[in-house]
Amino acid sequence: MKELIEKINAEFESFSKEAEQQVEKGNKAAGTRARKSALELGKLFKDFRKVSVEESKK
Repeated sequence: MKELIEKINAEFESFSKEAEQQVEKGNKAAGTRARKSALELGKLFKDFRKVSVEESKK
């Protein structure tokens, strides 16, 4: 579970950086990368939910 949280944090940092570049500099490619990171975050959050529920049942 710790590895999953580290992946989520790393992906969120990437998302934040890319989203900021899109907003501040108008970088369209950064927007594309930010959207890709957002999709990956969604998947990671679903995985976290599954793992969290399993851990709470123990």
